[in-house]
Amino acid sequence: MAKPDWEAIETAYRAGVMSLREIASHHGISEGAIRKRAKRDDWSRDLNARIQQKADDLVRKQEVRKTVRTKTELTERVLIEATAEVIASVRMEHRGDIRRARELTNTLFDELGAQCADVGALEQLGNIMFDPDDKGRDRLNETYQKVISLPSRVKSLKDLSDSLKTLIGLEREAWSIGTTSEPEKTPLPGKNTDLTTDQAAELYKKMMS
Repeated sequence: MAKPDWEAIETAYRAGVMSLREIASHHGISEGAIRKRAKRDDWSRDLNARIQQKADDLVRKQEVRKTVRTKTELTERVLIEATAEVIASVRMEHRGDIRRARELTNTLFDELGAQCADVGALEQLGNIMFDPDDKGRDRLNETYQKVISLPSRVKSLKDLSDSLKTLIGLEREAWSIGTTSEPEKTPLPGKNTDLTTDQAAELYKKMMS
C-alpha cells in the first residue's frame, strides 16, 4: 500500500475547505490518523482569507466560461461583461422572489383587515360553536377565542409590519434605490414599523376607527 501523501494532506487540512472525512476518503486513510498527525505537527487552518479570494476568482472565471463557451483567452472586458450578466440574472430572480413575498404579505394584511372589520361576527361564531365537555370546558373554542382576540390581532399586525419593512428594504436594495454606506430603514408610509406592542395596539385602534 502506498504511503499517504502527508504534504498534500497537510495542505488540504490547512486550507479548511474539505472536511476531515473528505480528506481521509480522498487519501485512503482514517480521520483519526489525520487528527493525530495534525496534533503532532501542530497543523492549523490559517489560509481562509487567501482561499476565499482565490475561490471568488475561480467562481467568476467558471461563470464566464459557461457564458462565453470559448477557448480564447479571457479578457478583462469579457470577464466584466459575463460576470455582470450573472449578477444581473441573480438580481432579477431576487426581485421576483421579493415581489411574490410582498404580494403574500399584503394578502395577509387584507385577511387581518377583514378579521378586524367584523370581530363581533367572529365572536358570535365562536359562541355558536361552543361545545363544552363534561367539565364545562371547550378547549377548541378557547383556542379559537385566543386567535381572534385583540392581543393576537395586535401581534399579527406587528409581525406583518416587520415582514413588510424587511421586504421593502430588500426590494430597495435589489433595485439599488437610495443605496448608502449605512443600511437605510424603510418605514411604512407615515408609520415607523419598529413597533412596540403598545404602538401596534394604537395603530390597530386607528384601523378600527
